[in-house]
Amino acid sequence: MTDSLRRSLANLYIPLGSLLAALIIFGGFCALAGANPFGVYHSIYRAAFGSWSSFQNTLTQASPLMLSSLCTALPARLGLVIIGNEGAIVMGGLAAVVSGLALSDWGAASPVVQIGMALAAMGLGGLWIALVGALRHYRAVNETISSLLLNYIAIALLNHLINGPLKDPSSLNNPATYPIPAVHMLGNLPGSRVHYGLIFGLVACGIAYFLIQRTTFGFAARTTGGNLRAAKIAGLPVGQLTLIICFLGGACAGLAGMVEVAAIHGRANAALNAGYGYSGVLVAFIARQNPIAATVVALLLGGILASGGILQRAHSLPDATVLVFQGIVFLSVLYGDSLQGRLSGLMQRFRRQPVPPPAPIGPLV
Repeated sequence: MTDSLRRSLANLYIPLGSLLAALIIFGGFCALAGANPFGVYHSIYRAAFGSWSSFQNTLTQASPLMLSSLCTALPARLGLVIIGNEGAIVMGGLAAVVSGLALSDWGAASPVVQIGMALAAMGLGGLWIALVGALRHYRAVNETISSLLLNYIAIALLNHLINGPLKDPSSLNNPATYPIPAVHMLGNLPGSRVHYGLIFGLVACGIAYFLIQRTTFGFAARTTGGNLRAAKIAGLPVGQLTLIICFLGGACAGLAGMVEVAAIHGRANAALNAGYGYSGVLVAFIARQNPIAATVVALLLGGILASGGILQRAHSLPDATVLVFQGIVFLSVLYGDSLQGRLSGLMQRFRRQPVPPPAPIGPLV
């Protein structure tokens, strides 16, 4: 078996095995809570894919997950573990609101307003994660910790703005910014309740896959992630690659914030911090950092998120049960990755062991 085929199979059976283990563990959790595990799984399927109406809810949930997953998947090609997706989404949503309101006041046409919102969200979200890459490359600050802390900074900034300078006086019990005019909102796909954010997610994942797998820039990024020292010896611009990749990942997450504002809420409020960023990290890990696989995983996880209400109604389980399921899946995937690393190490050590020479044959009698 060739090394490439072995890696391809590992990228397939490790996530599948992790998901199977998570299903078994979650089934035990449901049983302890007094619910029938098979009935719970059937309800999840009905709420996610059982009808065209439920499938539209799944697609709506999946679109921000696709964009958010790229914030982790792209920097992972450089060997960076970034989990600041939630902060980039929040900052992208804030940038979209500010630019949308400003362009609306200037009397810009709807396409101009929407493009301006998208560019502003991508720009601020990209800079937010590029800051993480800069701290990592120039100051050796751990990117996982810095990106996590930036999530809390972004959420605190959101709460400050919607309760202060950007607050709409009419939003009393639910502080929020001024609403974007309805004429400038993103519409739905023809004949459905699914907004155009789904198209953004699919196109972004396709472009990301092409960029990483089919361009010299992607080859340089993969080379840097595979062996940083060799990349520096080869003269690759590691710092420039780090900043660009982190900016692109943050731009995708920022676009997810713009979609939430311009297609769902119409304004920035506490609902902008809905946890799509953390779920996007899970999507990226299950998809093994593959942008195309992330679209499929986002659909599955979007279906799980869309089933929270039916679990509460049909099985008397808390609405947060789906978050427990996500946590179990995430831990299973992390353990599967560590197990794969240990097995690979054992196989390499086994291959390096010298083969003893054959024993000499004694004299014939």
